[in-house]
Amino acid sequence: MIFLANRDRYTQRTLLRETHNRLSKQAGCEAIRYQPSGRRPRYVIADIDTTVFLGESYEVENARLELRFWYPVGVDHEYYRINWIEPPRNLMVGFHQDADHPDLGPCHIQLNFEETAVDRYEAAFLDAHPLTVLDNRLQQLPTALESIHWQDGQPSLPDWPM
Repeated sequence: MIFLANRDRYTQRTLLRETHNRLSKQAGCEAIRYQPSGRRPRYVIADIDTTVFLGESYEVENARLELRFWYPVGVDHEYYRINWIEPPRNLMVGFHQDADHPDLGPCHIQLNFEETAVDRYEAAFLDAHPLTVLDNRLQQLPTALESIHWQDGQPSLPDWPM
């Protein structure tokens, strides 16, 4: 069992359960589930009705949110990946707080197209409870999606950082 330091004895499983509960109250989130299973959760995944979630029409009708929180040894804050995935366009935009790109600081936004990273930019590090981080990132997601620029069939995030 992994306890998340300074987070009132949250375990990864408890955090994922709270994330699942939070998404169940979010407009547009449907079919919320754990991966690989409820007994061994590592991710919370939700199918998204984009019009309901974003509050306006969007280029694709359905997307998917994939959320993962974990606490690596030797680090004093949570790692997470909050990814918006659009299978019809083979597009992913996500906020990642991990050690994958130290040149960008502890947190970055990443845009993938056809499973290749297209853009990465530093994003603000949020030193807050993971559920507060989740709420903040979900609020930032529409702005990130609006920032995607398409040219000749290729996406980019030219207006980031914001």
